[in-house]
Amino acid sequence: MSASTKLSTAVKALYYLAKTSPIPQSSAEIAKYIGVNSSKLRKILSMLVKNNIVKSIQGTKGGFVMKKSPSKLHLQEIYCAIEDRKAFYLDVAKTKNGNSNDTIKLNNFFLDLFSDVQIDIENKMRKIYLQSIIEKINSY
Repeated sequence: MSASTKLSTAVKALYYLAKTSPIPQSSAEIAKYIGVNSSKLRKILSMLVKNNIVKSIQGTKGGFVMKKSPSKLHLQEIYCAIEDRKAFYLDVAKTKNGNSNDTIKLNNFFLDLFSDVQIDIENKMRKIYLQSIIEKINSY
């Protein structure tokens, strides 16, 4: 699952949990509502639990609930909880026969470019809170 798909799935699940709060929701219920495979969703929910964003409640009336307020939860925090690497994996391959000076310069150019883009993405995601997404969705 790509990073953007994971993030989208996590945000959809969190939106549903916020919408149904404080009633615990099973992974099957959440998956059905957001239209994703429940086993893939369980992996994402597990990561959200591990990062104290969601709480798992055991038992017949158990399920998942929001642990962190949507007004205090930004996209960067969600992204870091579900993804083990950056949006851009900064790996510029070397050629088998060594690198010419120009190839090294081009590799460095792309590393710098992707690093700058990564920083811009992270800064933008820190400014977008789940609460603002909920409000925007509810205004449609």
